[in-house]
Amino acid sequence: MIRRRVLDLCCGAGGAGRGYAEAGYEVTGVDIRPQPNYPYRFVLADAIDHLADLIAGGGIERYDLVHSSWPCIRYARVTAWRGRPDSHPDLLPRGRELLERCGRPWVMENVPEAPIRPDYLLCGSMFGLNIRRHRAFETSWRGGGELLPPCWHHPRLLPFAHKKERAYADAMGCTWMTNTEGRQTIPPAYTRWIGHRAIDHTMTVGTP
Repeated sequence: MIRRRVLDLCCGAGGAGRGYAEAGYEVTGVDIRPQPNYPYRFVLADAIDHLADLIAGGGIERYDLVHSSWPCIRYARVTAWRGRPDSHPDLLPRGRELLERCGRPWVMENVPEAPIRPDYLLCGSMFGLNIRRHRAFETSWRGGGELLPPCWHHPRLLPFAHKKERAYADAMGCTWMTNTEGRQTIPPAYTRWIGHRAIDHTMTVGTP
């Protein structure tokens, strides 16, 4: 059986990549910084430039899905203390432009405060995880009305700023990461679910 392939842009240490692998994808990650703990094939490159080069050269056709986690510091409330928003890079406009041109199904993930369309808004509590971490996902197929249980922020749920960072990374299912890497990723459960939705979509309407 030929496995589907996903391009994991701004991959970090691989939270999103692990979820796609669990959904049956062959994963290639791209990040501008070295990621020694990334579990899959890794390309050290600027994600925007790499995507643009693949589109121009036709290499993007190797992938069945393109996932992007453009940096969220500009928009995230929890990092507002780091300075004025316009002091941080904004890759969303250029990133969305390239995704819309790539001709492949795509996913763009970011914090709920970011200016993206929340086709899916996911929380760890929806997947039985003991964490509260909301993330919005804009997709090329604009969602499909799939049902998920609502958030349940019970008193024992770990917040993002939990004082025991190792406990938070482990609760996300990111046991291979360092504490710092865990603070900058998403639970694999999110992209495992998203990956299956992408498969459902392409089986229904076909891949460009």
